[in-house]
This record gives sequence, C-alpha cells and structure tokens, in this order.
Amino acid sequence: MNKSIGLTLAALTLGSTLFGSVAMASGNNRYQVTITNLTRGTSFTPMLVASHAPGPQLFDLGQAPSDALAMMAEAGETGPLLAELTASGKLYDSASSGVLLAPGESVTVTVGARKGYDRISVAGMLLPTNDGFVALNGAQAPLGRHAVTLFSPGYDAGSEHNDESCANIPGPYCGGAPYSADPGEGKVHIHAGIHGGGSLDPAEFDWRNPVARVVIERVRGGHHD
Repeated sequence: MNKSIGLTLAALTLGSTLFGSVAMASGNNRYQVTITNLTRGTSFTPMLVASHAPGPQLFDLGQAPSDALAMMAEAGETGPLLAELTASGKLYDSASSGVLLAPGESVTVTVGARKGYDRISVAGMLLPTNDGFVALNGAQAPLGRHAVTLFSPGYDAGSEHNDESCANIPGPYCGGAPYSADPGEGKVHIHAGIHGGGSLDPAEFDWRNPVARVVIERVRGGHHD
C-alpha cells in the first residue's frame, strides 16, 4: 500500500481503526442487511454497509487494490472506503455493524435507499489474515418485499504478503501491527486460505468458501408498503 498513508495510519490504535459508525441519510426505503459468518475460526471486523447509485466499485478482481481497500483489508479501517464512496457523489446512506463478528454469528445493519440509489456494498476484514476481506460489491437491493440472499468468498487484497505471522496481523488473536512493509501480489483475487506458514494453524483458521451469507430485505413499513 502507499507508504506515506501506511506510516500515518501506523500510529492509530486498533480500537480507533476497527470501530465507528456513519449514517449519511434516511431513505424512502429501509433495508436490513444481515451478515452471517460461515467460517469455523475466522472473525470479521465491524462491517461497512453502504447504499449508493450504480457505478462505484469497492474493488475489481484482477486489478490493483486502491489504498482505501488495502487499509480495510490490512487493518479493518473502513473509513477510507466510505470516503471514496462519498467523493463519488453516489453515496446515499451508510452504517457500521460496530461489532467483531465471531464464527457462526450474525449481525443486522439497516440502511436507507431509494430509486437510483439501490445498490448495496458491504466490506470487512477477515481476522486473523494479513489482507483478507469479505465483501459485496454493489449488489442490487430487492425491489419488492422478498429478500435476496447472496454469498461472499474470502477475498485477498493483494496488498500484503501472506506470511501468516502474528507480528503483521492485528486483532484480538494476534495483536500485531496492521501494516507490513512486504508487498503482496499486487492484485485483488480469491484468497487461498491459511496454510500454516507462520503463526496460524490451518486446522483452526482455514476455511472453504463462501465465508459469509448476506441477506438483504426491505423493512416492512418503508415507502410503498
């Protein structure tokens, strides 16, 4: 990732990196976004959930990660991704789940949306990994009362070498630094999982995709109900 940004953010504590909430607007429609952790031993950092117009992409598979994506995938910092959405002029509403999501647990976040601003994006870091993340990239919110169920694999931002060393992994299990000087593969791709080359035991932390189930449902009592 960008070295100057990395040096600036290295001074942040993990608490300020992982927790926060922003609500930009209320909407004609309200959507409950329920995220379930399907893994055996991997946690999710507090998740950013945002509604926006078509166009903005949090990432492109096979392409280099933005600095904002790298910060989220390496440190759980979703603020820069939210800032990118805001700068695009297409953000409608956003919120944070505000909690570390343990294996098998679910969390529900509610955001507003309206016609033309009915795409839902979700993002959070996989812990413990060097730069793994879970995400939805501009999914279409359901227009009627039915719910839509989507699944996310584990993604790799390609911004940090997967040394699996706790020295380079933040969070409650490892407690290491959120950023490493070692570059990654240079492109966003499907994560290869945990192989046991460092501090992490694959028997405890490896996974098979998908890693998350995301259910998007329009809240009864919203516009046109």
